[in-house]
Amino acid sequence: MQRMKAGLIGCGNISSIYFTNLKSSPVIEIVACADMVKERAEERAKEFGIENVFTPEEMMKQDDIELIINLTIPAAHAGIDLAALAAGKHVYAEKPLAVSLDDGRRTLEKAKETGKRVGSAPDTFLGAGLETARKAIDDGLIGRPIAASAFMMGAGPEGWHPDPEFFYAPGGGPMFDMGPYYLTALTSLLGSMTRVSSSAGIQMPDRKVHSGPKAGTPIRVQTPTHLAGTIDFENGVIATMVTSFDIPGGSQLPRIEIYGTEGTLDLPDPNFFDGTVRLKRAGSDTFEELPPVFEPISNDRGKGVSEMVQAIRENRPHRASGELAYHVLEVMHAFQRSSLEGKHVIIESRAGYRQGNVYQ
Repeated sequence: MQRMKAGLIGCGNISSIYFTNLKSSPVIEIVACADMVKERAEERAKEFGIENVFTPEEMMKQDDIELIINLTIPAAHAGIDLAALAAGKHVYAEKPLAVSLDDGRRTLEKAKETGKRVGSAPDTFLGAGLETARKAIDDGLIGRPIAASAFMMGAGPEGWHPDPEFFYAPGGGPMFDMGPYYLTALTSLLGSMTRVSSSAGIQMPDRKVHSGPKAGTPIRVQTPTHLAGTIDFENGVIATMVTSFDIPGGSQLPRIEIYGTEGTLDLPDPNFFDGTVRLKRAGSDTFEELPPVFEPISNDRGKGVSEMVQAIRENRPHRASGELAYHVLEVMHAFQRSSLEGKHVIIESRAGYRQGNVYQ
């Protein structure tokens, strides 16, 4: 099978793992890269042996490039996606799909209009950790799922990231930065979400950059940094979820647990592709480790875009889809809306991506 030629836009921190993993992909060949800072693209091209360095505008005009991998900051996701689709190219972007719901809808509408695919991270739900949990649920090991909990609680990224301001701009914060991992995992395991009720606030507004050339620079916090709420699922499951950048002392709460009529599943960090899944059966005093459904890889970023290209070749739906990402985006916005408006928020979209039991 001929590999699909791709151009990668956004040569920041996360691009390295994409270049590394996709270099050996049997379905994708990265032939060009671009960045708003041309020197950064040139550095990546030299590091990974990429043939061409373009501006984003130049890349859209390359007829041989069929796919754009969009690793820009969240505020730029929709603009790059729409430009790629308008240029007749498939596009796969880092999370979130867009900052605004309107831009997310426009992206899906443009894809439908042009007949091109839109995919979006996170793709960690395709890893051995969460796929093992999914099989356990499908096999009935916990009976009927009835509830879930999800906790992402810690200090903000200013402690390690050299340029963290965008984490605190609209489209950032713990919900938009880390929420996609948790919500996508929950959706892959439990199905579509239908209603959200929450409280959100900025509990620690005084922040500074801790490292790098901007160390000591104050950070303007423009988005909620602590969000807590409940999620209703279409199948009746009720989940409790907290995402926070306001817990500098850390937490001992589980990342994700799924509760069923016959047992409990303890899941690994959904930010990673591997990790141990533990099952505690009703009546048992201890958790047991479940064997992974396939060989775990700790950082398999790029798996989602590879699976999308494979799906294009096979003329079937892909799993890390724009529809799934839009559903997650709507739920993340609902967490903020519910708090601001003081009421439940009904989720209109559905994930619409699950195609049978796929563990591979």
